[in-house]
Amino acid sequence: MRKILLVAFSIIITGIVQAQEDEEQDTIPNGWQTEGNVQLLFNQSAFNAEWTGGGTSSIAANLTLNYDFNYKKDNFSWNNSILANYGLTKVKADDFPRKTSDRLELNSIAGLEIEESNFFYSYFINFRTQIDKGYRFSQNAENGETIRTETTHFLSPAYLQTGPGIMYKKSEDFIINIAPATARFIFVDNDFTSGPNYIDGQYFGVDAGKSSRFELGASLSALANFELLENVVMDNSLNLYSNYLDKPGNIDIDYLMNLEMGINEYLSANLLFQAIYDDNAVAAFQIREVFGLGINYGF
Repeated sequence: MRKILLVAFSIIITGIVQAQEDEEQDTIPNGWQTEGNVQLLFNQSAFNAEWTGGGTSSIAANLTLNYDFNYKKDNFSWNNSILANYGLTKVKADDFPRKTSDRLELNSIAGLEIEESNFFYSYFINFRTQIDKGYRFSQNAENGETIRTETTHFLSPAYLQTGPGIMYKKSEDFIINIAPATARFIFVDNDFTSGPNYIDGQYFGVDAGKSSRFELGASLSALANFELLENVVMDNSLNLYSNYLDKPGNIDIDYLMNLEMGINEYLSANLLFQAIYDDNAVAAFQIREVFGLGINYGF
């Protein structure tokens, strides 16, 4: 955990240094500003029957939607974003396709500038869930067939965080928000928390027969987007949360990095990396990495 935290904070600090070296701060006009991007990552491998080196044919795709709609009026700013990410992979020998990513996230943060500085009084809302069902896969001992057991679906789990704080905003590409009094709600389908063998907290921390869990804690969110090289852009987001009411030392971590290496206006090679730690879900880091050729469309 410490190594991944160190890497994430190193990237954020790099963004701070790079942002501070740019003496000319972006001048953003009053009113609404919108920007969006749709990206499709594709991976494929194929082997014929005579291939002796071993291997299994597979195909994978990952679709990402980013949409920002921001408002500014003098010393007041309101930043909103929608992120949707969904990926599937199908290996020739498997009976079912399997998800490689599934995320739907809404962010909104309002800020009131403090005495013509880069600091703002802020209030934020973050909502996060998934789009499709999730499964645990096992194998039938008698016939070897794959068995799918549903473990998650849309709005189960769903996370809602909200609270006041202080925001540092150097530009639209570098923002840090600290909220020391953050309310967090975890929502689940109570079908997953029912049954005589269910143990309190077993499903995303929710007690038996319940469909929600309330937490109160501190959160830190950071956004750092910058150009490493010409046509090589790194987007980073980091979210930390500590629950005052239960094991405050167990900090939930959600770090996401998208490295885009531009080929032309519509094509890019992309590397996605995400690390999540949430001991209510599993007491270990969840890691995913996707690399492939990206097809981009901006709007």
